[in-house]
Amino acid sequence: MKRFTILLIAAFLLASCAGTPPLPSRSGGNPAQIDLAGQWTMRANARVLRDDEQMIRVPPRTARPSNQRQSTNSRAGGSSLHVFLTSGNDLKISQTVYALFFSFDRAIVREYNFGENRTISIGPIRAQRVSGWDGATFVVETMGKEGDVLTEAWSLTDGGTVLMRDISIRKGEDTRFATRQIFDRN
Repeated sequence: MKRFTILLIAAFLLASCAGTPPLPSRSGGNPAQIDLAGQWTMRANARVLRDDEQMIRVPPRTARPSNQRQSTNSRAGGSSLHVFLTSGNDLKISQTVYALFFSFDRAIVREYNFGENRTISIGPIRAQRVSGWDGATFVVETMGKEGDVLTEAWSLTDGGTVLMRDISIRKGEDTRFATRQIFDRN
């Protein structure tokens, strides 16, 4: 009985130290043959948040020189994942058979490989990133060490003339931040 109790305590301790399970991998292909490539411009006031959420609101679009990048400088929902979130008014997307390249305001380029599952870091902040297709939507998920997940979902509407970018930060079932950006094709 003593041996069983020790094993049970050891199993409990190991389970409590296991932490958050990793993000599942996403599709490495583009089965719907969606092409997000092109030049895009964000609509004015295109950032929409749910009214019932108590979170940091993204300020409305303001005029600034086109060579000045915009990055999220608030700690959305208290998460350190904001350092991995980049945005801009002008967006260029290049697409290959294996990856997407997002260039915001001609200054910042993000590369996402289809089926990517790796550890990324900016300074001391490390996170797991997965990216790939979910039907006609390209999804990038980034999970911090606390288990919070930044999700970016990119999809086309209006016959491919409008690009939607849904962004959220959640921890478990709790959504801490959510916004939508709408881009028009140039």
